[in-house]
Amino acid sequence: MGTVLGEMRNVRWHELQHAYGSASQVPGMLSRIAWGDGPTAEDALSDLAQWIGAPAVFDATVAAVPFLWELAATETVRDRAGVLDLLATILAADHAQDPGWTRSAHEAVAEGRPTAARLATDTSSPQPQAVRDAAARLLAATDGHTCAACLPRTD
Repeated sequence: MGTVLGEMRNVRWHELQHAYGSASQVPGMLSRIAWGDGPTAEDALSDLAQWIGAPAVFDATVAAVPFLWELAATETVRDRAGVLDLLATILAADHAQDPGWTRSAHEAVAEGRPTAARLATDTSSPQPQAVRDAAARLLAATDGHTCAACLPRTD
C-alpha cells in the first residue's frame, strides 16, 4: 500500500460494523479512493458514504475518519473534494442507538480541522478550487457544530 493508508493494516476491520454488516471491505474502498481511476474512485466513495456516513455513523466510521483525512490531504487522490464532503456528511450524521459512536465520529472529524484549514487557505500549492471550497465548507461546519451527542456531559 505504500505510505498512503499504510496504517490501515493495524485496524481490525473485521471486528467493526458499518450500515450493512462487517467493515472488512472498508480498506478496499479506501484503497480504491486512493488509487482508482476517476469512475472507480467515485463509485468507492459513494459506496463508502452509504456504509459509514449516511444516514448513521458506526464504529467503522470512527476508524475510517483518520484515513479519510489522509486521503483529503493527498494531492494524487482524484476526488479530494468528495472525501471532504463525506467528512462533512459524517459530522452531520448520528446513530440514535449509540450516541458514543456519534460523539467519537464527530470528534474524529473535528481532529482534522487543521487539515481543513490548510486546504481551505493554502494557495502555495496547486489546490483545485473544488478542494478549497469543500474544505471551507467543512471548516465552517466543524466550527459551528453542535449536536446532542457532542454536548458536554453534566454527570
